[in-house]
Amino acid sequence: MFTTRILCTAAVIAMTATGAMADDMQQVTFAQPSASAINSFPVFIAIGEGYFAEEGIEVNVETVNGSGSVLQALAAGQADFGRPGPGPLLTARSRGVDAVFIYNTAARANFGLMVQEDSPYQTPKDLAGQVIGSGTADGAEVGFARNVMSGSGLEAGDDYTLMTVGDGGPATAAFLRDEIAAYSASVADAATLVQRGVALRDLTPDEFARFFGNGIVTMNETIQTDPELVQKFLRGVHRGMIFAMDEANRETSLDHFAAGFPQEIEDRDFASALFTAVRSKSIPIDPDSSYGYIPAAVWSEWQDSLIANGDLSEPLDDLDAVFTNQFVEQISAEME
Repeated sequence: MFTTRILCTAAVIAMTATGAMADDMQQVTFAQPSASAINSFPVFIAIGEGYFAEEGIEVNVETVNGSGSVLQALAAGQADFGRPGPGPLLTARSRGVDAVFIYNTAARANFGLMVQEDSPYQTPKDLAGQVIGSGTADGAEVGFARNVMSGSGLEAGDDYTLMTVGDGGPATAAFLRDEIAAYSASVADAATLVQRGVALRDLTPDEFARFFGNGIVTMNETIQTDPELVQKFLRGVHRGMIFAMDEANRETSLDHFAAGFPQEIEDRDFASALFTAVRSKSIPIDPDSSYGYIPAAVWSEWQDSLIANGDLSEPLDDLDAVFTNQFVEQISAEME
């Protein structure tokens, strides 16, 4: 299940600084869908700043391959919290996985349908008959690509082909060998490709910005049996989010990412630019909404798109059970 284990030494440092002992900490496992501290930035900042330690919890981060694996880990009890995309969550719930979206870490779409800068393709509709690459077979980027393409009247399999090519080097090679005409990329994927010399252009129509991306998810059983744990974890995440949004904290934030995932910060300038891009996706579209708020209306749009693309055979019995804003509202009220 777990492809990589990340030992968050920052958590130990934070506990030492606050005088807390590891034996006193409630152990919590957080599963992320890709090997990146920056993509999970509020979690790694909360570890580094000692916010979780102050709540009496020690968070261990596990990296798995895609949102589907995050949800499998949650369902199997191998993780307490995770960060999958909304599309995979809806399909998992259709199979009886009682997971609940509890904090929106990517309030704006964190994916884009990318082509090479000098490509002749100008709109998604121009990709008819072409191959679109993705990092994983069942990650959130796949559902996003299908959404964008179906918005132009094109369906996977009939009008274009989706192909799993991986990220980083393999995705770069797929572009350079003309194996793919476009790539459904996260902010991190796109930044990595640009760093590797593949200049990109985003074909995503503006209206898809409302399709928020990955967020914090836990099982409904955890909400029912240990709501205090959920509150503690999300309080740490929320404080990490607020810390990250203060430009004065940029260098400290990068230090926390380096403590949790050193190889990601080897090129500090690139990491800083990536942090800026990822952080920008966390700002709510509605300026009156707090960080973490989950817009109910967009769930219906996500569901409709999944049904149209064949990922769901029918609407869920209770779409309102997919998410809750109760913890976000409580935490936001506490911090006002």
